[in-house]
Amino acid sequence: MDKIPEQCGVLIVLSGPSGAGKSSILSQVMKQRPNLCFSVSCTTRSPRPGEEHGKAYYFLEKEDFEARIAAGEFLEHACVHGNYYGTLKSEVTNRLLQNKDVVLDIDVQGAMILKKLCAEDPLLSRCAEFVFVSPPSMEILEKRLRGRGTETEEVILRRLANAKGEIDQLEEYSYLILNDELENAVTAFLAMYDTFKLSLKRWKGAVK
Repeated sequence: MDKIPEQCGVLIVLSGPSGAGKSSILSQVMKQRPNLCFSVSCTTRSPRPGEEHGKAYYFLEKEDFEARIAAGEFLEHACVHGNYYGTLKSEVTNRLLQNKDVVLDIDVQGAMILKKLCAEDPLLSRCAEFVFVSPPSMEILEKRLRGRGTETEEVILRRLANAKGEIDQLEEYSYLILNDELENAVTAFLAMYDTFKLSLKRWKGAVK
């Protein structure tokens, strides 16, 4: 890894159940904070309507994904809902070293892998902030999932079961955004992000 500069970017590790509203929040936030880059993850799941390769995800075949695992290209990867998901090192570290801010929308399993890496990686230790987005209730989460109209009953029930397990790991995160109303959640995210930018751990030696 290149030498860590005196000032480096923010890495926001964002997790939450499917249907919690992470994508909707990020869509609004990134219009107002142009320095915040979205790290495009890789996945082996099929695209949803309107999703484009290279924007929502890099949609890969299972064989391609596993070859990238073997080549050590991922910062983290996990199997969730029967599909692979992973974060490419190239999507994150170079941007942080250039003092660009990055947000990762990843599952709890992947976030915990990154949290362990923070103890070993000085760049991640300085840059990473762990944020959980939660729906106000399981009932509302179920309504949102059914409202998508893109998943079978079996998939919806599996996502709801997984959501309970994810919410049980909430205390592993440092910050919570309760997405009861999108506007309120966006306001909370912006305030949180602006605070991250002021953290002294990202300004080591910058003030002389």
